[in-house]
Amino acid sequence: MVIPFIAVEGPIGVGKTSLTEALAQEFDYVALHEIVDENPFLNKFYENIEEWSFQTEMFFLCNRYKQLGDIQKHTLSENRPVVADYHIFKNLIFAKRTLQEEEYEKYAEIYRILTRDVPMPNIIVYLTASLEKLQERIELRGRTFEQQIDPNYLVQLTEDYAQFMEDFERVHPEVPVLRFDGDAFDFVHSEADRAHIVREVKKVLEEMK
Repeated sequence: MVIPFIAVEGPIGVGKTSLTEALAQEFDYVALHEIVDENPFLNKFYENIEEWSFQTEMFFLCNRYKQLGDIQKHTLSENRPVVADYHIFKNLIFAKRTLQEEEYEKYAEIYRILTRDVPMPNIIVYLTASLEKLQERIELRGRTFEQQIDPNYLVQLTEDYAQFMEDFERVHPEVPVLRFDGDAFDFVHSEADRAHIVREVKKVLEEMK
């Protein structure tokens, strides 16, 4: 039996947490949220990315590793489906963008060791949005440190995600990837748009049985 483990992914501000909550409620799944506000380096990171990127990325990697270990031990082992607002592969996307080459090589080695045995999602919901939409949502949720994000960084990050997802689908054809445009589907405020995404996810879940 395949235990559903859905990961909702996409760049900063695209609506991952909102959709994760909606899917968790719809299917009665356990919701797993990444730790963001608890990262003590984030404020410094957005002030000086080059100086604080390694500390920031290592904090996220260790915490996500711990979260996924707990999920495997206490949730998936009890046959309880999970929907998460991140996939641990995002660590490589951010690290490759922000770390110097030597630092990235060290980081990637640690990443490979830590993720060797962690549970991996069997469905990816990939959200995209324009720069304007990302900035709008970032402003609305009001995290002080995120107001400092350079628009160019968001654009580059969006491009990095697009390339990574293409590579992921080529390497992991067995994992369904559902793509939704956050400009076209307002799943936060529109019940109809949210219902459309739920139906598409439900189709994939039925095929997994």
